[in-house]
Amino acid sequence: MKNVKNLISLLSIVAVSFTACKKNEPNSAAFNKRSTSAADYFPQSTYPVVAISGDIISNTTWTAGNVYELNGVVTVRNGATLTIEPGTYIKASVNTIGVQNGILVIAKDGKINAVGTATDPIVFTSSYLLDTNPATAGTPGDFGGVAILGNAPINTGTKALDGLPNLPQFYYGGTNATDNSGTFQYVRIEYAGFTLAPNQEINGLTLGAVGSGTTIDHVQVSYGFNDAFDFFGGTVNANNLVALASFDDQFDFNNGYNGTIQYAIAVADKNTLHSISGGNSDSNGIESDNNTPAEDPTFSLLPKTHPTLINLSIFGTENTSAILGLGYRFGIRERRGSEIDLYNTIVSGYPRGIVFDADASASPSTITNTAVHGFVSSITVSVGAYTGGFNTLVVNASNASTFGVIQPWYNTPGSALTLDFTGGSNGAIPTGTANWTSGWTKFVF
Repeated sequence: MKNVKNLISLLSIVAVSFTACKKNEPNSAAFNKRSTSAADYFPQSTYPVVAISGDIISNTTWTAGNVYELNGVVTVRNGATLTIEPGTYIKASVNTIGVQNGILVIAKDGKINAVGTATDPIVFTSSYLLDTNPATAGTPGDFGGVAILGNAPINTGTKALDGLPNLPQFYYGGTNATDNSGTFQYVRIEYAGFTLAPNQEINGLTLGAVGSGTTIDHVQVSYGFNDAFDFFGGTVNANNLVALASFDDQFDFNNGYNGTIQYAIAVADKNTLHSISGGNSDSNGIESDNNTPAEDPTFSLLPKTHPTLINLSIFGTENTSAILGLGYRFGIRERRGSEIDLYNTIVSGYPRGIVFDADASASPSTITNTAVHGFVSSITVSVGAYTGGFNTLVVNASNASTFGVIQPWYNTPGSALTLDFTGGSNGAIPTGTANWTSGWTKFVF
């Protein structure tokens, strides 16, 4: 039986200012959250620990009877496949400040076969939740993150993985839209993220030029130090995704990503701090760019970033009181030449629901059957940035609307211990459909 701590630990954060085109990141990943005791991962914390480092260049299997500890960057390459059994736990070794904790990279010439189940998910998590000490708790950045790289198109041709050395094995991009990097199913990634320098960071799950032959579904990223999910180009489709309480954006799209994401949840925790840019909050539910100004100041590289998003639930906070730090910015932000097709979605609990910046693509985007709330405004369109039509319900209110969802707010006083996104006519779990989050997800930390 899980021993969930009921007190919220107040942790300090060291603020550091950087001049960058995107975000300012702290040099400490400690920020407020509900704590999880080591007892949550018993008996896994008593399993033998297998140390892993360096490159994996032949077919390898990690089994559920061990805990695997990653030291530094572990890269699957040279045609090798890494198979991870259901119920396997992976942690990172604890390194000094300024050195990344363990990171798993599937290079473009490697493959992943990580197939968990609803009752036995694969879990990447903090070493402090596997140390048999109930007094310790996980902190964002304890685990480095997971990156899957492929040979699908990106609009820069090729690109190196942010936050790691400029080496050939960390490049991604090619011409094979149907490229297959393997399977990643029923997986949780917790307390991940690492910042090498401004705009040089590892996220919870980074997908670089991953092709449509790859299978990505039933993945949760929680309490990440940067973005939860970051898509750099590629054509991979993904479904049944959960992003919980990331420091930066819950979902981020870049460099010509063209794929479909269906049934996804992004939920924030107002008890955490959030990323800042230029002295303002820059923590969004979704942030989408075609490319960076350095890559092309006109943001016209092809293919254009144009995700198709169907049945998403994007929730910030129920009201604006008692939010730590600078809080949130936008539910969805389209900028820098990006385009979007959005269907059957709920956006609520952000100051502004959906925003099209003036430098967003002038090509039509689509917003259909979507409910949008914003404390300040629901949909903001800069002149010339959006030419499509709206078929959507919008509302501005000081108390965010649930749009028929039962319990979307995290850490709301008096709320249930687990979130329930069922009950809406749209969103991630529409009325009459099965609750696909049952069993394998974790919302209480």
